[in-house]
Amino acid sequence: MSKKEINNENLFDFRGIGQAIKDGRDKQSLTREQLAEIIGMTYRNMAEIENCGQHPRFQNFYELVTMFNISVDEYFYPASKPAASTMRRRVDSLLDGLSDRELAIIEATIQGIHISREMGEETE
Repeated sequence: MSKKEINNENLFDFRGIGQAIKDGRDKQSLTREQLAEIIGMTYRNMAEIENCGQHPRFQNFYELVTMFNISVDEYFYPASKPAASTMRRRVDSLLDGLSDRELAIIEATIQGIHISREMGEETE
């Protein structure tokens, strides 16, 4: 088996991260063209990353996952539970911009959800 064959067999499937990048871009209301310009790549390369799982250069990869707060552990180590999912990191990022008063509203909402769950379990 040649070195090229070995490398192709062990190639990381980037489609999950590509979808997370696309989701992050959509949430920030960026077009693919805008994101490609920010990162310094072509529209076509960006489309291939998002839709086909093309592997970006490491610097582009780093910029994309940090820009959209994507936790790559859930993709690199799918069998283990990641410290924080991408969704949790996005929520944490959104919470950082809230005042203490606004955080109190969020806290009360979460407590209400927990109480509702407990009540639902009691009636079953």
